[in-house]
Amino acid sequence: MRFETLAIHAGDRPDAATGAISVPIYQTSTFVFEDVGKTRGWDYSRMANPTRSVLEATLAQLEGGKAGFAFASGMAAETTVMHLLKAGDHVVSLDDMYGGTYTLFQGVMNAFGLEFTFVRMDNKQTIEAAIRPNTRMLWLETVSNPLLNVIDLEMVVDIAKRRTLLTVADNTFATPYFLRPIEYGVDLVVHSTSKYLNGHSDVIGGAVVTATDELAQRMQSLLTAMGTCASPFDCWLVLRGIETLPVRMKQHEENAMAVASYLKEQPAVRRVLYPGLESHKGHEIASRQMKGFGGVVSLELKGGVESVNAFLRNLKVFSLAESLGGLTSLAGQSATTSHVAVPKEYREKVGITDELIRLSVGLENIDDLIEDLEQAIRIAQMEA
Repeated sequence: MRFETLAIHAGDRPDAATGAISVPIYQTSTFVFEDVGKTRGWDYSRMANPTRSVLEATLAQLEGGKAGFAFASGMAAETTVMHLLKAGDHVVSLDDMYGGTYTLFQGVMNAFGLEFTFVRMDNKQTIEAAIRPNTRMLWLETVSNPLLNVIDLEMVVDIAKRRTLLTVADNTFATPYFLRPIEYGVDLVVHSTSKYLNGHSDVIGGAVVTATDELAQRMQSLLTAMGTCASPFDCWLVLRGIETLPVRMKQHEENAMAVASYLKEQPAVRRVLYPGLESHKGHEIASRQMKGFGGVVSLELKGGVESVNAFLRNLKVFSLAESLGGLTSLAGQSATTSHVAVPKEYREKVGITDELIRLSVGLENIDDLIEDLEQAIRIAQMEA
């Protein structure tokens, strides 16, 4: 089945027990055994739950993987993946990753003996130079947060395969609608399902999809032992969101392209970051490996932090808020939202300045969005 059909029909649907067209929420912690040591396929919801299983099967089919796993948050998913490694192992990671990932690596996992090197993954030589004898994993984001750099998956996978390294790709920004990393040879795909997969800003969740049965078995064992699984109700919310993912992503991209094109022509804007623009340094790669360019646009205004603050305070349609990927357009200063816990010197080193603004372009009328940006820019210029 094609993607739009899979988004609605993937998994065990309709419900085998009742025929329900909407996946039921099996809000139960435990299941009655048929006999001593004999279950109906379910025993305890930390191990598996019927609602979660439908979501996990749906995620696997959408990403083209062997198995999917649903977690309580994107960070729970990432933490569980890192437990595939052991003390003394080394990870090469992109340097401009999501701030929460950086904090997990540098603030938590290194205390357990994991080592990390952060590099800009834009060329083969840089990545290979960072690999050590104890390197076991390459960590990347298909579209980086918030600089929107695009990584050449074929290049990274070629490096990894020749050295027997695991590859992990956070595909949150692109979603499987625009890009399926497993098709390029990536081993594990990670998502914050709080974002586009859910799409309604009403759940916290995460996901992992594996490319092999062996990795699936290891992830299941870790999920069971660590108890990082998603709740049945949260899984149902993500399933409901996925059903409209193709329709939403088309409109997110259309609006984002219009916003980026508008901002690019504004004298008050220093730079615009969006892979759909031909001026973006990753445009050629994105055009080659993605079906679309996503719904996030980043920009820097002239006039310093005062101009940024005035701009954000005066937006009317865009809401000043954390996160992204929902129906509602959001705006935020990356240094005080997604990367607030990252040291300032590191942020500036990788290019995440205090002037950087990230826009999650929603599904509102595009004329209203552009008019909102226009009036906020005008006020920012007057107040700066």
